[in-house]
Amino acid sequence: MRYWLMKSEPADVSIDDLASFPNQTVDWYGVRNYQARNFMRDQMQVGDGVLFYHSNCDQPGIAGLAEVSTLAYPDRLQFIKDHKYYDPKATPETPRWFNVDVKLVRKTRLLSLKEMRENPALENLKILQRGNRLSITPVDPRDWQTIMALLA
Repeated sequence: MRYWLMKSEPADVSIDDLASFPNQTVDWYGVRNYQARNFMRDQMQVGDGVLFYHSNCDQPGIAGLAEVSTLAYPDRLQFIKDHKYYDPKATPETPRWFNVDVKLVRKTRLLSLKEMRENPALENLKILQRGNRLSITPVDPRDWQTIMALLA
């Protein structure tokens, strides 16, 4: 089992939105970074733990826990011509972009970016590293356990 931090802008999909969706599941669409895509396509497995992170908002931080509920499959939005995630180089035979489905485990209190930065046990957490802007990052099991204790 692996652990991931996955960023979502609450204006697009928030933890409350996820809780209201059918089966409390969302396809993690729109990823257009090759490294983040490769994490989904090549490494994520059903049951992997997910820290659902609110980004690009007044209060960034971990807002809930989720799990990967499907293996990667082609992101349908890459084929829709007038969509902002359209990719003219992608075809159904050779898709470029993939996503997984993510299912809510539970909403948590907001574990703020500030609180994470102030915790020395999380100094190696990828999201806290300078210059890291990836929307999906792996989480070390020790960091996962520290975060679970903070959210308990």
